Amino acid sequence: MKKIVILILVVVAVGGAAVGFYLLKKQPEATYRTAKVERGPLVSSVSSTGTLAAVITVQVGSQVSGTIQKLFVDFNSPVKQGQVIAQIDPALFNAQVEQTRGNYLSARGNLEKFKSDLIDARRNLERYRLLRNDGIIAQSDFDTAENRCLQAEAAVQAAEGTVAQTRGTLSQAQTNLRYATIKSPVDGIVVSRNVDVGQTVAASFQTPTLFTIAQDLTKMEIQTSVDESDISRIKVEQPVTFTVDAYPETRFTGTVRQIRNSPVVTQNVVTYVVVVNVDNKDLKLKPGMTANVSIETARKDNVLKIPSAALRFKPKSLTESKEKSSGTPQGVKRLVKRGGEQVYILTPEKSPKPVPVKTGISNEGSVELVEGNLKENDEVIVEQSMPNQKKSSGVGGTPMGPRF
Repeated sequence: MKKIVILILVVVAVGGAAVGFYLLKKQPEATYRTAKVERGPLVSSVSSTGTLAAVITVQVGSQVSGTIQKLFVDFNSPVKQGQVIAQIDPALFNAQVEQTRGNYLSARGNLEKFKSDLIDARRNLERYRLLRNDGIIAQSDFDTAENRCLQAEAAVQAAEGTVAQTRGTLSQAQTNLRYATIKSPVDGIVVSRNVDVGQTVAASFQTPTLFTIAQDLTKMEIQTSVDESDISRIKVEQPVTFTVDAYPETRFTGTVRQIRNSPVVTQNVVTYVVVVNVDNKDLKLKPGMTANVSIETARKDNVLKIPSAALRFKPKSLTESKEKSSGTPQGVKRLVKRGGEQVYILTPEKSPKPVPVKTGISNEGSVELVEGNLKENDEVIVEQSMPNQKKSSGVGGTPMGPRF
């Protein structure tokens, strides 16, 4: 009886060991996450970033040098065309005007004097001509009178040149005096002021910028850079949506106005500037804000959509036997070798099966299904997860082996 009990225990032990060995050798099963094929609208877009700016921005400078005496506007001041916005100290310019006016008046006086001399010389020349014809005076006396008349004519011409020169100098001095009064060239809003009262501006080499005036902040534009791989999809009049950090929950709208052909190369990356028109009637948007732009390049309604992750999914094989028994059709293999697109579905045996597809437009999350043996509500695999295998019995034991 005792031997029978021992025999039964040995059989149970051997059986348990066999079951344990089988369980250790058995490969863990993979689990898959799927998503449904849906039907609905699909919008394809190009995303980029840009900077908001006024459509027309005028930089107001000074054409003369001097010290700022008065400022009549500040940041955000509305201005009208011709309105005085700053005054440069006019003292030096007034002095130049008075000096050049005196030179001009002196030149005009000299001109009148030389004209009188010319009249007298011509009158004397006529008298000498009559006397010469009557034989009263010698020819030399007549020649002297004629030469004096010619000299008087030359003096008049020189005086007229001096008058013209001093007139020009006076006009320049008067113009500089007018330039000392800075006026707004357009209607708009002052968005930048770069000078203060008492500051000296120098216009010797280049015109200094005193103010920046935005002509109309109710109409703005975004200059955004689009990568060369996406620029072919951009067309004029395409709708645009964008957000700014100041109003993260508000989506603003605009339209593509211009696609510039000049490339911009930054670190060997080629981009093109796309200009977007923006309506800013409520004046929420301000120049210089960073805009996160989405340009709508295509829109389709009532199309089949598959998740983008399904196209990126590739199954991870558990064993070579499973790869051989996956049942992949030869046509699908040829399609994959040619670079065709495919997604995977789950078979009744819970194994992935490839399905060839042809796709159309896409956005960040979905892709249009143009062709493929799929219908609405079919599920495609988007992710695969492998459970962690149990550690071997030797891990965590003593250096001499596991403890029993």
